[in-house]
Amino acid sequence: MARPGTYVCGIDAAMDLIGGKWKVLVLWALNERTCRFGELRRGLPGVSEKVLASHLRELEADGIVHRELYDESPPRVEYSLTPLGVSLNQALAPLGAWGREHLLGGDEGAHHEVSHPS
Repeated sequence: MARPGTYVCGIDAAMDLIGGKWKVLVLWALNERTCRFGELRRGLPGVSEKVLASHLRELEADGIVHRELYDESPPRVEYSLTPLGVSLNQALAPLGAWGREHLLGGDEGAHHEVSHPS
C-alpha cells in the first residue's frame, strides 16, 4: 500500500486512498456488515457497476477491503473491511461528525456518517 515519495503529507496520502465520492460510502456500508457486490450496489444508488468494481479492486489492493470467494455454485463473493479498513473508518468518524455539524445542520444526515461500535 505504501507509495513512498509521492505524497507531501499524511493527509495527502489518505485522501488519495479514499478519493472520490464512492470509496468512503463503500467503507461506510462495509462498516455496517459484510456485503456482496449486489448489496453494495443497491445500497449506493447512483454508482455504476464499473465504478464500484474498480473501487473495490483498488480498496482491496490497498489492504482496506477483503474479498472472500466461496467455492459454491454459483460462486459467492463477499466484501468486508480489513483491520486497516476498520482503522480508516475510525479515522474518518471525526470528519463525518464535523461535516454533520457544520455542513448538514446538526443531526440531519446522521445516517450518512460512519458509525462505530463502542
